[in-house]
Amino acid sequence: MSRISVRGFAVASATAVTTVGAVVGVASGSTPAADDNNFEAAAADTTLLADIPAGQQAQVQTASLTQQADAQASAADAAAKKSAEESARIQAAKDAESKKQAAEDKVEAERKAEAAKKEEAERASRSAARDATSFATQSSYSVAEVQAMARQMVPADQFQCFSNIVNHESTWNYRATNPSSGAYGLMQALPGSKMVSAGADWQTNPATQIKWGLSYMDGRYGSPCGAWSFWQANNWY
Repeated sequence: MSRISVRGFAVASATAVTTVGAVVGVASGSTPAADDNNFEAAAADTTLLADIPAGQQAQVQTASLTQQADAQASAADAAAKKSAEESARIQAAKDAESKKQAAEDKVEAERKAEAAKKEEAERASRSAARDATSFATQSSYSVAEVQAMARQMVPADQFQCFSNIVNHESTWNYRATNPSSGAYGLMQALPGSKMVSAGADWQTNPATQIKWGLSYMDGRYGSPCGAWSFWQANNWY
C-alpha cells in the first residue's frame, strides 16, 4: 500500500500536500527495495499520517486549508488596495484637470462679459451724444461754448483724449489758421476744406468741425484715444 510520512505538522491530502512543519517524503510500495530502504532510513524519525489520530488529522488539514485561504485573501486584499489607489490617483488627476479647465473657462467668461459691458457702455455713450445739427447756429462761439459742444458730442470716455488733441492743435479756437500750411479749425484739418464732408458751414460752425474730427479719429485710429496715443508718439495725427 502507499504511505505518506510527515514531520512536525505536515499535512497530506488525497489531492495536495501542504507543509506546516517539513514534508519529508512520499514513498510508494511500487518502488524497488533499495529505494524503499533509503526512504525508511531517511524517515526513521518521522511520524506516519496514519499514526496521527483521525481528529488531529482533520485539525491539521483544516489549519492548512485556512492558511491557504488567508494567504489568498491577503493577496486579493493587496491587489484590491493597489487597484483602488491607482483608481484614486487617476480620478484625482481628472479632478485637477477639470478644476483647471473650469477656472480657465470662468476667467474667459468674465473677460468676455467685461468686454461686452464695455462695448455696451461705449455704444450707449455714442448714442447719447448729440449730433452737430442739434446745436443752434451762432455768429461766434467762446472757448467754453465750443468745449460744451464737444462734451455733448464726444463719448464721455473719449473726451479727454479728444480735448488733449484740440488743446495742442488749436487751443479750442475754431477759427485757428496755420499761416504756413493752411491747416484750419479745431483739429487743424489740412486742407481745411476737407471738413466740408461734415457740413458746408465747416469754417464757422465748431459743431461741424467736431463732427468731422470725431469721424476722422474713429476712421483712422479707431477712437480719439487711439489718435491721442499716436499724437503722443509722433506730435501729429
